[in-house]
Amino acid sequence: MFKPCLLVLIVGAFLSSAAPFAAAQNSRPSSDPRSSPLRDDAGQRTRIQELTAKLKLTSDQQIKAQDIFESEHSQMESLRQDTSFSPQDRHAKMMEIRKIADAQIRALLDSPQQKKWDEMQAEREPWLERKPGWIPR
Repeated sequence: MFKPCLLVLIVGAFLSSAAPFAAAQNSRPSSDPRSSPLRDDAGQRTRIQELTAKLKLTSDQQIKAQDIFESEHSQMESLRQDTSFSPQDRHAKMMEIRKIADAQIRALLDSPQQKKWDEMQAEREPWLERKPGWIPR
């Protein structure tokens, strides 16, 4: 009789101590994701954070850049799912999408930010050229 009661007590203690951890993992921020310039997608959030740090983006610029990155991301995803393109054509189209997004980002920057952006792009170009056959993901 004592052993089943002890077992129930141990299991109950374990469950009650584990409940707060499980609840913390399942909780989500209650704020509206559109209200924050740093939304859910980790890759986009990292890009915005990097641009903000390097270019000193304003909150308005962050929101506009986030919209540009979201559009770029959805276009890229659509392209990845379209099996009618050859890998080379898909790569060329992705590079075109990236170029358009880069131009849109540049357009929302002020003159000093544009200068820094151009330097950042110049640093990125050789890296892309060293990656033959690389298809952006």
